Amino acid sequence: DQWVNQLYFGDNLDVLREHIPDESVDLIYLDPPFNSNATYNVLFRERSGEESAAQITAFEDTWQWSIDTERAYREVVRDGGKLGELLQAFRVFLGQNDVMAYLTMMAQRLAELRRVLKPTGSIYLHCDPTASHYLKLLMDSVFGLENFRTEIAWKRTSAHNDTKQGRQQHGRIHDVLLFYSKNAELTWNPIYTAYDQEYVDRFYRHVEPETGRRYVLDNISGPGGAGKGNPRYEVMGVTRHWRYSRERMQQLIDEGRIVQARPGAVPRYKRYLDEMPGVPLQDFWSDIGPVASQAKERLGFPTQKPEALLERIINSSSNEGDVVLDPFCGCGTAVAVAERLKRRWIGIDVTHIAISLMRYRLQDTFGDDLNSYNVIGLPQDAASARALAEESEHDGRYQFEHWALGLVDARPSGKKGADSGVDGVINFFDDDSGKAKRIIVQVKSGKVNRGQIATLIGDMESQEAELGIFITLNKPSRPMRQAALKAGVYTPEGLPDDSYPRVQILTVEELLDGAQPEYPRFAAPPTFKRASRRKRAQGSQPRLSG
Repeated sequence: DQWVNQLYFGDNLDVLREHIPDESVDLIYLDPPFNSNATYNVLFRERSGEESAAQITAFEDTWQWSIDTERAYREVVRDGGKLGELLQAFRVFLGQNDVMAYLTMMAQRLAELRRVLKPTGSIYLHCDPTASHYLKLLMDSVFGLENFRTEIAWKRTSAHNDTKQGRQQHGRIHDVLLFYSKNAELTWNPIYTAYDQEYVDRFYRHVEPETGRRYVLDNISGPGGAGKGNPRYEVMGVTRHWRYSRERMQQLIDEGRIVQARPGAVPRYKRYLDEMPGVPLQDFWSDIGPVASQAKERLGFPTQKPEALLERIINSSSNEGDVVLDPFCGCGTAVAVAERLKRRWIGIDVTHIAISLMRYRLQDTFGDDLNSYNVIGLPQDAASARALAEESEHDGRYQFEHWALGLVDARPSGKKGADSGVDGVINFFDDDSGKAKRIIVQVKSGKVNRGQIATLIGDMESQEAELGIFITLNKPSRPMRQAALKAGVYTPEGLPDDSYPRVQILTVEELLDGAQPEYPRFAAPPTFKRASRRKRAQGSQPRLSG
């Protein structure tokens, strides 16, 4: 099982084909990014020209028709079957636009996901109503109409006014989860939710004064007649057919569970509320809210899903020790919940910033209790780092930059253009004032020169940063080193005996060999927002969720 407890950096289609064996995964959850905030007309606008491959960036969902999309489309059609036929029908109806590109790429991936799913496995595809109808047809063609289980509506937010887009007349407050199994026999653990108060007040209106326990009085009469099998005898002066044998009835009477409201009334069974499992899980989930702005689990990732949502899915469709796969894992909610619930897991993402978020999240959440895992696909030497840089330059996704920032625990600045010299930021404390100090980081994969050091120093002044770090793939020149030395040293007020170079030049090769920037690490705040510490589940799988 070398493919489990792994984070894979790369295109999930390639990872699935090259690393994940047939029928090796018990549960798949995927939330493929899609620009649902774009207008209908933009989504369906025809595209022309040879643009870059449909791609996903950390905070910008982009699927565009291109030469690579055309190749993918032809590959699916050549493979034949219902999926190829459906994709051809989609193209006739939709044309060549962003939606068609999205569906083509998803068709390839869904076929691979079915391949890796065990015969008893399940898949939950999370989407919004913008494309859910098309995705459901794709799922039908890949997994079969007979293996459709549920279309779950998750109420992700409260009522709000988002009808200003012109074509939308109702507030959009729910997402869709398409639940399919691979075969008729599937792993399924029933989940129950709590009764709402209105139901409790209406049906469990009786309360025991001595215990405070709520109960309802249930009918225990049974149908009579030949073949029914219900015995007929007298109980508390009432003779009729009963659901229980005479011996079981007497046992319940002795336990105080058979109640007669008044003489002559039909005896009834006292059923306690706290003995009931709850309401069987329905297909409308309104009891799990979104990740609130002040929630401990919030990491700032724009599409982050609440842990309670993934906990419900994982508990109901897998068991301890099973393998959970998320091929679009983003900030890693499915991975983190799978780890906490004692499942094995596989996470895949095409952006390095997502991989970094997941690594920090796992460490912050579980600490020393974290099971060992590997990150596959990241550069391990200067040659592979150079290959990543060349790929990033080609597709414009800043992957090399994000990876290099991760080597020094810096977060991307998110600013380009006027602040092009500031690629990343590190916060640190060097006193007990509570105010964080700043280090700005610049990453270069091409040619470097002394002028770039001068630019970094200028950015330090304009950004009021105490230190600057210059990360370079290529060897820095002697004039660059001299310019960095002339920038002087930084001496923290809270640590007067310490001093640090204000400008530090580090090569990628040095960082891969274990070098780290020098700066005060006195109660250093996290670069990324830290996940709250959680313990793994103890004991048996819970029946109540959310």
